[in-house]
Amino acid sequence: MALASDRERLLGDRTLVGRAFSDAWRATVDPWLVTRFEEAVAAAAPAGRISLVAVGGFGRGELAPGSDLDLLLLHDQRQAPAEVAEAIWYPIWDEGLKLGHSVRTVTEAMDLAAEDLDTATALLSARRLAGDEALVGELVDATRALWTKRAKRLLGQLRESVAARQAQHGEVAFLLEPDLKEGRGGLRDVHALAWAQAARPVLEEGDAAALAEAERTLFEVRVELHRASGRANDRLTLQDQDAVAKAFGLSADQLMARVAHAGRTVAWIADEAWDRVASSLSTSISLLGWRSQKRAPGLVVREGQVLFEGSVDPANRPDLVFETAVVAATKQARIARSTLTRLVDRCPGPPEVWPRSLRDRFVELLRCGHDAITVIEALDHVGIFERYVPEWTVVRNRPQRNAYHRFTVDRHLLEAAANAAALADRVERPDLLVVGTLLHDIGKGRPGDHTEVGIELIRAMGPRMGFDDDDTEVLVDLCRLHLLLPDVATRRDLTDERTIATVAEAVGDAERLHLLAALTEADSMATGPAAWGTWKAELVSELVRRVEHHLEGGRLAALTTVEFPDAHHRELAAAGDVAVEAHDDTITVVAPDRPGLFSRVAGVLAIAGLEVRAADAASIDDMAVEVFHVSSRFGAVIAWERVEPLLHAALSGRLAIEARLAERVRAYAPQASRPDLPPPAVRFDDAASASATVVEVHARDRIGVLYRITRAFAEFDLDVRTAKVQTLGELIVDAFYVTHTDGSLVTDAEVRAELERSILHAVT
Repeated sequence: MALASDRERLLGDRTLVGRAFSDAWRATVDPWLVTRFEEAVAAAAPAGRISLVAVGGFGRGELAPGSDLDLLLLHDQRQAPAEVAEAIWYPIWDEGLKLGHSVRTVTEAMDLAAEDLDTATALLSARRLAGDEALVGELVDATRALWTKRAKRLLGQLRESVAARQAQHGEVAFLLEPDLKEGRGGLRDVHALAWAQAARPVLEEGDAAALAEAERTLFEVRVELHRASGRANDRLTLQDQDAVAKAFGLSADQLMARVAHAGRTVAWIADEAWDRVASSLSTSISLLGWRSQKRAPGLVVREGQVLFEGSVDPANRPDLVFETAVVAATKQARIARSTLTRLVDRCPGPPEVWPRSLRDRFVELLRCGHDAITVIEALDHVGIFERYVPEWTVVRNRPQRNAYHRFTVDRHLLEAAANAAALADRVERPDLLVVGTLLHDIGKGRPGDHTEVGIELIRAMGPRMGFDDDDTEVLVDLCRLHLLLPDVATRRDLTDERTIATVAEAVGDAERLHLLAALTEADSMATGPAAWGTWKAELVSELVRRVEHHLEGGRLAALTTVEFPDAHHRELAAAGDVAVEAHDDTITVVAPDRPGLFSRVAGVLAIAGLEVRAADAASIDDMAVEVFHVSSRFGAVIAWERVEPLLHAALSGRLAIEARLAERVRAYAPQASRPDLPPPAVRFDDAASASATVVEVHARDRIGVLYRITRAFAEFDLDVRTAKVQTLGELIVDAFYVTHTDGSLVTDAEVRAELERSILHAVT
């Protein structure tokens, strides 16, 4: 009987989804192993008792397509039955299956379990497959006794391991590409709670049933992820989500909403349980706890939880929800489940228009920064937060189908608001900053453009929260303009007066400008690692400086700025020779001006594995000056000594750029792009500059794409004066300031149409 072929047959049966596949696969594996065991024992005839035991995930009966077979050959002999073990292990390896194996006596297993947490937890799920039943019973009894006897030490070790794992693997509920097994709220958290429960009761009434339902969801998705990806992969990537969702008859968004709900349930129960464990292990617990009759009468913080005193009735205190939340955030405590239940049962919700006191408490909560996130999520988990912000229901668990973002919409908004709280001292109205940041993407998940939808929602939300008309308009503008500064800073020439005037007109005043600057930083930091860095921060800061100067009535020319071309560039150009200078992340090329020069340099940089972030070009008499700011795919230090010879060869017509790029593409062939990526697009922006035509290109990122785009410009004898290059996940958004060789703008409709055709061909 060929086990591998049976596995392939089961994988091909699309009616066996999730748990059904696991059960069918286990029902196939178990008897096959029993047969191997019986044949091995019959051939070797060991003297003592011997058993084959499934442990770990296999012991629990959880077999995804890529799962290991975790097996223990249990015996009571003085010498390990090596002949029996080899007769079982080798057939498993011959079938191409992954095996976790050990051969031990009960005493040996217990000695190791006493020192090794992984062994101790694996034995908790021991399941007899074949052999002496009483021997397996001894192992099970000894394991239970170990967990009971050493409960305090094992719980402490387990709690520490859970915290370390969660910190490493992130969230299941809020990451767009969650680790279903190791992430916070994942399957390993469910298992850890079961192990903790074996030591002493840590779960409350109803927790076990909720965990079982969440575990089923996560495990079934994991099964289909293994099937879709063809490997033992537990990170549910964007490119696999459609295929996994199809197995359940769902859309990818529906699938991720299910995963997020399961992850939130597990994390919610786990956080509470581990808090209770921590309290039980602590030797410095105050029986009285913290209380403040003046600041928050009736609230007490005891053993890391916020509790109500008996006299507190939420029905008589409309501000109590946010008062409780603020206490929890400032004391870094959890709102006790009993407290949340009382709030759910007795809290009437806010009045039609919030009183000032309620809004102040809400703002105070947001200004607690990252300490407020888990508190708000607790309120959201039990349905209280949506009573105050009903629009939240649409963004809850809402995935964002792009690699640029790392969080679901709701978590992104909370992270952004927390970041904004740290920047509040930069603005005159911190309340508008944190509330505006929380709401800037509130329109996502609804039909239509999310910014336009968000504007309409905020027009209603502002007055409801007690903001006057002027403040509401500021909140609306923060939503309307939340992409303005980063888009302009990274895509437009900041030395162009029209660029600055356009932004100043859109913003209107310095107060809004400062709010938008803080929102931009907070939003970008919450988006993902590619969304914010020194380069982008400097560009946004420079844009804000210039716009503020313009709003104050100053002339752009009066600002201290970096001259381009500068005196050194002019000196190099006057020499009339080819010059290449590189330092840190910048390379300067001076050469006789001719069409295609920019493209050649871009091609060499792509061959060298460098990504262009921004570039400037200018002509001085018959010489071209080009400055490229780059980053390396392979580390912070750029090996310019390898790049410069290639550049000289390219500039003298002695380098096969196209062929070398093709070789690089073959060597570093990217994975297939996701089917939901938008099609490439070319846009002409006539309002962005009076001295050049701005051509914006949106396309999939690939090796040499800048070279191919700028080669298209060279085909039309167009000069690239400035290039602003930005990579957003798998997409590029590049802006080029181009002119004809005589300096005139590109206005001819036929030329534009052909140029667009050429660029689209280059990026497709």
